[in-house]
Amino acid sequence: MSPHRNGNLSVMTLQELVLEGFEGGPQTQALLFTLFLALYMVAVLGNLTMIVLITLDAHLHSPMYFFLKSLSFLDLCYSSVIYPKALANFLSSSKVITFAGCATQFFFFSLLATSETLLLAVMAYDRFVAVCSPLRYPISMRPSVCAHLVLGSYCGGCLNSVLQTSFTFSLPFCSSNHIDHFFCDVPPMIEIACADTTLNELVLFGICGLIIVGTTLVVLISYGYITWTILRMRSGGGRHKLFSTCGSHMTAVSLFYGTLFVMYAQPGAVESMEQGKVVSVFYTLVIPMLNPLIYSLRNKDVQDALWRLGQRHTAT
Repeated sequence: MSPHRNGNLSVMTLQELVLEGFEGGPQTQALLFTLFLALYMVAVLGNLTMIVLITLDAHLHSPMYFFLKSLSFLDLCYSSVIYPKALANFLSSSKVITFAGCATQFFFFSLLATSETLLLAVMAYDRFVAVCSPLRYPISMRPSVCAHLVLGSYCGGCLNSVLQTSFTFSLPFCSSNHIDHFFCDVPPMIEIACADTTLNELVLFGICGLIIVGTTLVVLISYGYITWTILRMRSGGGRHKLFSTCGSHMTAVSLFYGTLFVMYAQPGAVESMEQGKVVSVFYTLVIPMLNPLIYSLRNKDVQDALWRLGQRHTAT
């Protein structure tokens, strides 16, 4: 780090940052390493299984499962952006990350997490069209439209990531290079900045709040219409199947949006790093681990595909 003066503050040109992570001695760190490694491996295996299963099983080649495969890919990627480094730090005394590495980690995390937020809204719209306009569904959600919707989610994620990364990592930093977190994120970076961060907080809460509230409205409106349509159905079996499929998506949406709102759409998030670490574990690791379980345990099509894949493996 090379210091220079900025008024009465000593501003540091940071080359390295220290991710403090979770408190505790060697035994606590070893326990956390074991726990996080187990959760991460389950998340990786679960999401890889969903990707392979949907790719190989022709019965799952539909828009809903195309979006579900995209969701599994995002879950796999954004947890992998964070946890290999976090796991290494549990066993390391230095816990150092370069400034460029920190910015890169945050850029990809923000891109993937924002893309997932938008994709969940796209998945709600897909279910709305499938349930409320079934005759138009093959045309409305043809492969080219699905691909454009996923691409649009990535473009929205990239735009938010560019804004958040450029605003955050252009700040001047003072005296300390210790980040009170286990990965690079906006709130802990703002904590060690020595400039007025009002604009950064407005950008964080404004853009993230707009994304979360906007996508939540899309989900709520879509599922409002879906619920009304399902309740008007005469077939009890059809109602049960639709409620089961849509219930899986609503469970995933509620978990993901709820934790993101706590972290990024309320002003108090920046002032509570300990709470932020716990919440971050949920949306960066626990939810990516749970999503494949939620969609497989509550979805008969996925269960049947798993059975067919097992039969094919047994036969060979």
